Amino acid sequence: MLISSIKSFGRYCYFMTQVFRIPEKWKEFFKQLIFEIYKLGVDSIPLVTIISIFIGAVICIQMTINIVSPMIPSYSTGLATREILLLEFSCTMMSLILAGKVGSNISSEIGTMRVTEQIDAMEIMGLNAANYIVLPKIIGFVLFVPVLCVLSMFMGLVGGALVAGFTDMISMENYIFGIQSFFNEWYIWYGIIKTLFFAFIITSVAAYYGYYVKGGSLEVGQASTKAVVSSSILILLADVILTKLLLQ
Repeated sequence: MLISSIKSFGRYCYFMTQVFRIPEKWKEFFKQLIFEIYKLGVDSIPLVTIISIFIGAVICIQMTINIVSPMIPSYSTGLATREILLLEFSCTMMSLILAGKVGSNISSEIGTMRVTEQIDAMEIMGLNAANYIVLPKIIGFVLFVPVLCVLSMFMGLVGGALVAGFTDMISMENYIFGIQSFFNEWYIWYGIIKTLFFAFIITSVAAYYGYYVKGGSLEVGQASTKAVVSSSILILLADVILTKLLLQ
């Protein structure tokens, strides 16, 4: 298993050297880049919005229920909701969710191109298929993922505000005061920086598994599953490392 992992890592590194080459046709590259930004990024906005609202509401409810000590000020609910969203959910947890949506999409698309011999046809024509297909996906998603991260932070806070506005668990004044208290701007940049790394992991790992598919439709499905699992594990590993580096 160790030898297989080392072999896979080496092939992944070689694959990345093929991907990050100067595009042969810049016009086609930018055209494909805009398409990938829309497909991978813009199409993810409804999912990110809905999940963030509900998670923000759930965090607010749980904080309100569990913070019962008279020694803890009531505005702590808003403060805790904000910190959880900024530090972990809107970057790491949202990236894990996007790994399922975006990662499986990329892996299955490229895998289908491989088994239908479209990639082979590109290589026969002298094109760098890895660069032509994969580079716009990686750059497009990395460029747009900060928007999804900030949107998730905002909509999560909106979800908490909905709990404050439509229930008597916490007043809106205390909630707003809580999300404004002891605010650290670096936490927003911290979340954005982490999502940039996570976006690269999601797209590159998914493209790698799709690009090297062998077989038919069954193997394409298996490659998509492996891509999601592997990228999720790597995201969690990177989360530990980046948290240590950025918050020490």
